[in-house]
Amino acid sequence: MTRRPPYFRKACNALLGLLSLISIVLAIGCMAWVLCTVCARGFGVLSADFLTSPCKPYGEEGAGIGNALVGTLLITGGAALLAVPPAMAAGIYMAEYGNGSRWAAFLRSAANIMMGLPSILIGLFVYVIIVVPTGHFSGLAGTVALAVIMFPIIMRTTEDMLNMVPPALRESALALGMTRMRATLCILTRAAKNGLATGVLLALARVSGETAPLLFTAMFAYSSPSGYFREPTANLPVLINEYTMNSPFESMHEIGWGAALVISLIILTVNIITRILFREQSR
Repeated sequence: MTRRPPYFRKACNALLGLLSLISIVLAIGCMAWVLCTVCARGFGVLSADFLTSPCKPYGEEGAGIGNALVGTLLITGGAALLAVPPAMAAGIYMAEYGNGSRWAAFLRSAANIMMGLPSILIGLFVYVIIVVPTGHFSGLAGTVALAVIMFPIIMRTTEDMLNMVPPALRESALALGMTRMRATLCILTRAAKNGLATGVLLALARVSGETAPLLFTAMFAYSSPSGYFREPTANLPVLINEYTMNSPFESMHEIGWGAALVISLIILTVNIITRILFREQSR
């Protein structure tokens, strides 16, 4: 078998290294470009009044994002309450009880498929099963749509984090006379608590900026989110879409950029916390 000369291998290695470097620079450059643009356009409108004043119809002065910020927190927090318990239970089942079974393999495949679905399809699905029968948009419908998106992410992350726990810890807990359920809930989940929190934060970061599902479910409103269960609810993603795309007023465009900066900072903070927790879990 003939060997390629050393200079050929060195040339290939240098070429691949150069391509990798170019890819990294392009990715970081695009991300920096987006962040710099959002910061430059949105930083000027940030203030206490901007964060607390409610949004107003097109052309009115003194508009803010207060009610949209509260609506986003309600919708996202409600989605976490709906998705976290059953998703963690499913992840625990796949890692500890159904490992190797056909049912666990089916759940794993279904989760992978759900994670690849476009979010607009999930919004349309929730629109058909909740909005159409009830006859109105609502924050609750938006919560259900985001919970569906969060569910497979939390489930798969829970399974992966529990699989990272050393088998000796399971065996030690069982050797002390613990039942399998008690060992899982009291020992294994505590050992993987940083990883489990990482999965929840990843899911929250994933849905915090989703616009398409909320366009079909929560829609938008200028009032406070008091009608969360029966009325359209203000939220930041749809506010950004409405103010920057559908408004002819420059003042509304500025509010949209400010809202984009706020939601970017929220997602960035969640991602930083996630990286810290995941690094501790890996150690």
